[in-house]
Amino acid sequence: MSSPASKKAAREIDRLTGGFRPTVGLILGSGLGGLADRFDGGHEIAFGDIPGFPAVGVEGHAGVFRTGLLNGVPCVALRGRAHLYEGHPAHHAALPVRAMAHLGIKALFVSNAAGGINRTYSPGDLMLIVDHLNLMGCDPLRGDGLDEQLAAPDLSQAYDPVLCDEVRAAAMEHGIALREGVYGGFLGPTFETPSEVRMAARLGADAVGMSTVPEVITARAMGVRCFGVSCITNLGAGINPEPLSHIEVIETTDRIAATFQSLVLASLARVADRLSLEGC
Repeated sequence: MSSPASKKAAREIDRLTGGFRPTVGLILGSGLGGLADRFDGGHEIAFGDIPGFPAVGVEGHAGVFRTGLLNGVPCVALRGRAHLYEGHPAHHAALPVRAMAHLGIKALFVSNAAGGINRTYSPGDLMLIVDHLNLMGCDPLRGDGLDEQLAAPDLSQAYDPVLCDEVRAAAMEHGIALREGVYGGFLGPTFETPSEVRMAARLGADAVGMSTVPEVITARAMGVRCFGVSCITNLGAGINPEPLSHIEVIETTDRIAATFQSLVLASLARVADRLSLEGC
């Protein structure tokens, strides 16, 4: 039986980086990839140079795999991600997460640009993700195209409460306002209708977007702990009187990039300390 594609990808990354061993993996969403410029040392590898990695084509997603130290923590990061609406099966879009797990990450930080549907939110807010709703109509652990079988994970604590506490503490320490809420993942690429926004709100979502859910499901199935932050870039249809656009998403992430990066860097240091204390 041939080796799973994600293990082949991990072996190639291992070869290209000289055996770099990360503690934390990061996924940097739309317009948030600038954090990859804060790495010390390490390597940059184009997705196209890693076997099995999905192609990315959305503005604000560079499609680069970054390794190195981030605030002193050994990390790997996806500068951009593949979206299901680009035509990728869910399991293929999440293959980089499986590769990071094979490289040895203990925790995965996810980020995204999201539309706020909690009416107390404003563009520019940062939201700690405490749970999600899978409204995509698919699951990354389903399908004949899987390159390795993963057990269905318990998602009662998909976003690790201990790691979430470290993000809260980092935000408080640095005076960063932090919302908390549930992320609703839609398939996309169309923005949600006002009726879909009302539906998601009634189901318990505070923000909506088109990513993250397959990655978190996959990470949990691989035994990797998750934590994450949504950048609220716009208000959902029916709340925002203006038409929605991807340009607004990029403009807002540019505006809040410095605050986002400060929160992530401070959180990483605390999370790494926590993992070390727990013997991970």
